[in-house]
Amino acid sequence: MTSATNLENRTAVITGAASGIGRAIAVSLARRGCNLALADVNDVGLSETARMAQPTQTDPANHSAPRSALRVSQHHLDVAGRGEVAAFPQAVIAAHPRVDILVNNAGVAVGGTFEAVSEEDFEWLFEINFWGVVRMTRAFMPLLRKSDDARVVNLSSIYGLISPPGETSYSASKFAVRGFSNSLRHELAGSNVGVMVVHPGGIATSIADNARVPKDMPPQEIARRRALAKKALTMPPATAGEIIVKGIERRSERVLVGNDAKFLALLERLAPISYWKIFTRFLPKS
Repeated sequence: MTSATNLENRTAVITGAASGIGRAIAVSLARRGCNLALADVNDVGLSETARMAQPTQTDPANHSAPRSALRVSQHHLDVAGRGEVAAFPQAVIAAHPRVDILVNNAGVAVGGTFEAVSEEDFEWLFEINFWGVVRMTRAFMPLLRKSDDARVVNLSSIYGLISPPGETSYSASKFAVRGFSNSLRHELAGSNVGVMVVHPGGIATSIADNARVPKDMPPQEIARRRALAKKALTMPPATAGEIIVKGIERRSERVLVGNDAKFLALLERLAPISYWKIFTRFLPKS
């Protein structure tokens, strides 16, 4: 096994590929000559990602081969659907000869305190954020085992390292992804399948706008919370995607995306109980 993974002519399956970080990962992989199986419930967004990943011209930034030679397939997939996920590997193999990388990126958010968030919304989030990761990994493991150098890439969050108030459901799901990924890595040690867990900080995606909120939350409060959340989402998805793909190339086991993620991860290690009280001292009073 070489010291770095060569992504050219390999195949990556990416969930949540219609926008945001998933799209950015797809484009960064494509620049390196990696074939793509793109999955999402947003078919229009998938088509746009496929177009962005495979222009007809040569990409001067990386390889000399025309990127138009890439094999890019699009798949309508709800990762919360047990049957859909179980059948998905066959659909991918029908379009691609192999699978080397699985990127479990699809995710959703629910805003509100534990008492405000309904059990239904809590379970809805977990079906996508956690069980989607577990089921996709289980479904594709037989194909990944056949690769000479495979990777499972699971998107957690900085909220999989710290737990702010008002994020009980989201943080719980991302901690679960982190724990699952770390234990799975230990189980697969010495095999051809590696596991990388990713903790993005504030990435400028639409997750705050699309988050579910409690039905009785006033519209002005919804608008205020979304505005505050979007202030923290500053890194362009393209930058995040490139950081993540470089981590795949290096066979990293954990990737912190953004200085905010690095700072908060360090703060949590230094003050595992009181980190949030310390952090809020630096926040605006509003």
